[in-house]
Amino acid sequence: MPSTSQNNPIAAIATPVGEGGIAVIRVSGKDAIAKVNEAFKGKDLTKQDSHTVHFGRILDKEGQPVDEVLVTIFQAPHSYTGEETVEISCHGGVLVTQKVLETVLAVGIKPAEAGEFTQRAFLNGKLDLDQAEAVADIIHAKSLKAVDAAHQQLEGRLGEHIKRFRQQIIDATAMVELELDFAEEDVEFANKEQLQKLLEDVDEELGNLLDTYETGRLVKDGVKTVLIGRPNAGKSTLLNTLVGKDRAIVTDIAGTTRDTIDADWNYDGLLFKLIDTAGLRETDDIVEAEGVRRSQQAFEQADLVIYLKDLSYPFSEKERVEIAAFQKRSGETPFILIGTKADIELKEDWRTEFDMRISATEGVNINELKKLLKDRALENKHYDASSLLVTSTRHRDALQKSRKHIQEALNGLAMSMTGDFLSIDLRAALNELGTITGEITNEHILDSIFSRFCIGK
Repeated sequence: MPSTSQNNPIAAIATPVGEGGIAVIRVSGKDAIAKVNEAFKGKDLTKQDSHTVHFGRILDKEGQPVDEVLVTIFQAPHSYTGEETVEISCHGGVLVTQKVLETVLAVGIKPAEAGEFTQRAFLNGKLDLDQAEAVADIIHAKSLKAVDAAHQQLEGRLGEHIKRFRQQIIDATAMVELELDFAEEDVEFANKEQLQKLLEDVDEELGNLLDTYETGRLVKDGVKTVLIGRPNAGKSTLLNTLVGKDRAIVTDIAGTTRDTIDADWNYDGLLFKLIDTAGLRETDDIVEAEGVRRSQQAFEQADLVIYLKDLSYPFSEKERVEIAAFQKRSGETPFILIGTKADIELKEDWRTEFDMRISATEGVNINELKKLLKDRALENKHYDASSLLVTSTRHRDALQKSRKHIQEALNGLAMSMTGDFLSIDLRAALNELGTITGEITNEHILDSIFSRFCIGK
C-alpha cells in the first residue's frame, strides 16, 4: 500500500497516453503548489486563490521552456484528495507530456502509484471506501448501465444504506449491553419483542439488498451469452451481425469454428459478452474435439444460452434429445431456442418449436431478437435506472456475513441466550458492514482495492 503518512507531493499523467489536444498532469500533497511554482513561469502560484486557472510556461532546470500550459490550483482541503492539488494542462503529445512530467518530478515530487490519488481521498475523508471503488468502476465500465450503477455508488447511496444498517445494529447492541451492565441487579432492560423486530427488519433489508447482486453482476461485468448448436447453424453469422463486423470466420465448411470466440456487444446500455462456440458433433479431429469440449465448458458458465437450429433441415430425433438435454442442464440460466435461415422457403413449418425465427444474413427479426435477449437476460430481475445494485463481490460477501451474524443473533434470542453471546454476533455484523464503507479496514483490503486503479487516478 502506498505510504501517505507524510503526504509528500505525488505526480502522474491523469489522461490517456497518446496524441490529443491536451493532457493533464495531476500533482497532490503537502506544498504541491509551491513545488510546481518552482518550474512555472507566470504568476506566483503560491499567492493565487483556490480554484483559479493561470497561463504560463513550464521551464526545465536550465530555464529552457518545455511547454505552454494552463495550471489550475486547488487549496486544501477543497480538492479531490483533500490536499493541495495542481492540475497542469499541457499539449497532448506523448513526448511533450512526458517531458512536462519529468520536469515536475525533478523539483522534488515523487511519481504516484496506481490509485494513490483516490487512496489519499479516502484516507483524508473525502470518500468512503465504497465510493472510492466506484471511481474505478466508472473508469472500467463497458456499458452505460454499468456507468449508472457506479455513479449511484459514487453518490453514496450504498453507503447511506450501510450506515443505516449499522445504526440499527448499534441500537440493538446498546439494548443488549445495557442489560449486561445491570446483570447483577437481575434487571432486564431490553424489550425482547422490540429487539427481535429490529433485528428482523435488518435481516430483511440486508436480504433485499443482496437480491440485487445477480443483476448488479450482469450490469457491471456483462451478460455472458453463449451461442451453441450444430455446425453451420449460423452461430458465427449471428455474432458478426450483432457486433456489426466480421469477428468470426464464416464458411460453408462444417467445423470452421474450432475454438470459442469472444466479442463484446452493447444493446440499450447493457453489455453482452458474446461467445461463439464450435459446432456440436462427434469428431475424430483432435483440435475440433477440443473446441467442442470448450463449447460445453462455455455453456456451463453462461448467463444466457442461445441454441441455434438451421431451419433448412428438419429436426432429427437426436437433435430433439440434444436440445432437451441442454434446456434441462441450463437450469435457471435463460435458454433461447432460435431457428436460423428463416429466409429460406421450407417444406414444413417449425415455428411452434422456437422462441424466434431469424435470418442474420437478411436481417429478419434481428431487432426483435436483440430485445428478446435483453428481456431474457434480465427476466425475474427487477431493474430500472434508479435501482440501487450491489455490483461488487467484496460487498456481497460482507453483506452475506453480516446477515449470517444477524440471523445467529435472532436464533440466540429465540433460545433465550444471554446478552453477552448476542453481543458477539451483533458486533461481528457491525464489523462486516464497516468493511464496505471503510470504517473497518486493513492494509490487505486497501491493497486489493487500489491496485485496480490506473496511475494518475
